[in-house]
Amino acid sequence: MDNQATLSKKVLSVVIASLAIPAMAQENRTLEEVTVTAQKRVESLQDVPISVSAVSGDKLKDAGIEKISDITAYVPNMHMTESGLSTQLRIRGIGTGNNQGFEQSVGQYIDGVYYGRQQLIRAPFMDLERVEVLRGPQPTLFGKNSIAGALNMSTAKPTEEFEGEVRVAYTPEVGGTEFTGVVSGQISENLLGRLAYRNHQQDGYIENTFTGNDEPNLDEQAIRATLLWSPTEDLDITLKAERDTFDVRGRQIEMVQDDIYSGIMQSIGQPGFESEIDGKRQADGGDFSNNNLSNYTVTAEYQLGENTLTSVSAWVAYDFDEVCDCDYIAADVFTVPMAEDYEQFSQEIRLTSPGGETIDWIGGVFYQTSEQDFEDSIAITQNSAIVPALMGLGIDPAQAVQMGGTGSVREFAQDSDAWAVFGQMTWNINDSNRLTLGGRYTEEKKKGARSLNATLIDGSPLGAANAYAPVLYYGVFGVHTEQFNPDGMGGNLGHNLSGERDESVFTPLLSYQYDLSEEAMLYASMTSGFKAGGFDARANNINSFEFDEEEAAAFEAGAKTRFADGRAEFNIAFYRTEYDNLQISQFDGALGFNVGNAKETVVQGVELDGRWLMVDSVTLNYAASFLDFNYEDFQNGNCYQGQTPNGVVASWGEQLCDYTGKSGQYSPELTLNAGIEHYMPIGADLELNSALDLQYVDAHNIHPNLDPQYRIDAYTTVNARVALDSESWSVALVGKNLTDEDIMTYAANAPLSGTFGASAYYAFLKPPRTMALEGVLKF
Repeated sequence: MDNQATLSKKVLSVVIASLAIPAMAQENRTLEEVTVTAQKRVESLQDVPISVSAVSGDKLKDAGIEKISDITAYVPNMHMTESGLSTQLRIRGIGTGNNQGFEQSVGQYIDGVYYGRQQLIRAPFMDLERVEVLRGPQPTLFGKNSIAGALNMSTAKPTEEFEGEVRVAYTPEVGGTEFTGVVSGQISENLLGRLAYRNHQQDGYIENTFTGNDEPNLDEQAIRATLLWSPTEDLDITLKAERDTFDVRGRQIEMVQDDIYSGIMQSIGQPGFESEIDGKRQADGGDFSNNNLSNYTVTAEYQLGENTLTSVSAWVAYDFDEVCDCDYIAADVFTVPMAEDYEQFSQEIRLTSPGGETIDWIGGVFYQTSEQDFEDSIAITQNSAIVPALMGLGIDPAQAVQMGGTGSVREFAQDSDAWAVFGQMTWNINDSNRLTLGGRYTEEKKKGARSLNATLIDGSPLGAANAYAPVLYYGVFGVHTEQFNPDGMGGNLGHNLSGERDESVFTPLLSYQYDLSEEAMLYASMTSGFKAGGFDARANNINSFEFDEEEAAAFEAGAKTRFADGRAEFNIAFYRTEYDNLQISQFDGALGFNVGNAKETVVQGVELDGRWLMVDSVTLNYAASFLDFNYEDFQNGNCYQGQTPNGVVASWGEQLCDYTGKSGQYSPELTLNAGIEHYMPIGADLELNSALDLQYVDAHNIHPNLDPQYRIDAYTTVNARVALDSESWSVALVGKNLTDEDIMTYAANAPLSGTFGASAYYAFLKPPRTMALEGVLKF
């Protein structure tokens, strides 16, 4: 650790020293224009009336940004976390919690194709052209549940000139190796191609002292082939095929708090554990997650006179198979095997005007169909600690023994069909005034079914000998098994639910822009957002199955400016979004998550960002967000452990807690970002390039039930890069989290600890300080 700290200090010294070197005499430059497709056409970022951040493909590669969780360190008001049972993405504090029945509130789009499921957020980046983060509801041109914002990603396209790149990185602290290779160029007269491949291996950064393994152990591979065929001057057809696998062994989890839970486990002959953040955990090694993702996308662009007709057809599918050792300790308590299969087909057709006319417009239609099958179970072995623990709680030994060798098996299925028609028109009233009107009409039909059965561990019926086990499942796990076979004779006990939903909505947009000058633009917009309701995949009770749609009304006003002869930019946005029936998933205290709707929620604040070309060789980037998140009416929240109920009583009889007036999970009031980049020529063929990036994140709560113990303190992270570049090669040193902050990204109660009268918590942690040596060969 001392050598690591010394190396980090040396890297920081080199970066700061290189930034301080006076710039050599060069021609006066201006900031390079950043272009985005936030409105489905290529535009300057400074002309788009939306609060949006863009990260280029070069920045993604140079900074070692490998997935969405990494990019949050460079974009304010955006958070991503992984929990034991799901992955979550939030913008302005609004996101989607633990539930496989949810689609994300932040829509993820890759080359215009909607990636809405939580498991898709885990997929690593590869060979991207840029990433755009659009904040606030994006109903008109993106639609499909993007009620908190949209992540708009573009993969790199084939080039006419032949080019290739090989990039290799080694990160000793985590035993990480990464290889990326890309080749692109002309295949024949009308055909261009691009092939990209990535392989990433990592040992891990948390030592499991019970098994002797480092975790999480990663094995990621991806390959993508892209063909661009231009049979005529007016027609371009792009075919993209991609296959990703991303597997992991173990978890980035530590037990961070405990009173007597470890002692209870040891008293019944099970291993204990430590509860502090020290890069070590004790777990019996059952965690794994194997993921496969496939995508085929065909994009056709036809020049129809002056207008462009675009068709995007896509098939996306993934499956995963995993085991969550969801007691998170070394004791044999229970495991949760999970598996999911998902397929979707989508088709979008849109017609776009050329732009620059009195009326600019875009219109189109969209269709998507999807099928999802998910299953999980609670598996309790004959040697499980639950059996002696129940005896210790006074349960009759003969009855407690019946829990051993049983399981609670859940199956969930959901099918969806959605279609939409959308349009947006901008009236360029004169050289200074523009008025935009837009709208999207969406209809979505869903079918959902969930069954939950108490069985023997192999899935066979319980039979009369295990008649008491379902009663214990209800008492220990909160699993409602009373719906069928109440006598417990001969069959399984559980519940079987199904439902259908048919929803339609029109979401309008109104935006006005005024050019103060060629260098400054003011804008104001009003829009509404919609996220469809659905079916609860994770609840254990029979009354929490269907949840309602959520709606949003958003207001935003801002300014985008250039000054100092094009060497500086400053942008600011003021926003307020009012959400009705926000979909919330909260821990039930045992092993389930109940979905409910917070009646009224308001998020409002200010976001600013800019760039400054200080001298020709030094560029400063900065951003800040101020967020005020408030549950205006949320009386039906799940209580955290030890909280006195003060809300309504749930339909399944549980007393709830009133969260009205509280801020939500992952909603820091202040987030600051700053980065500085410097280049310096060395001789005729070499450059010394360096970058320093900082992020400050204010205190915020990371517990799904807003337990005040897990309102974590503010923290600051520092990332840096120093590189020696030539036209054909480069060597770089990349440092992340150089301040070596211990950052918890998610915390919750250890399942069943409360049932045993204990108070224990686990947390997911970000990686500690890492240093990577990187080499790049270009040809």
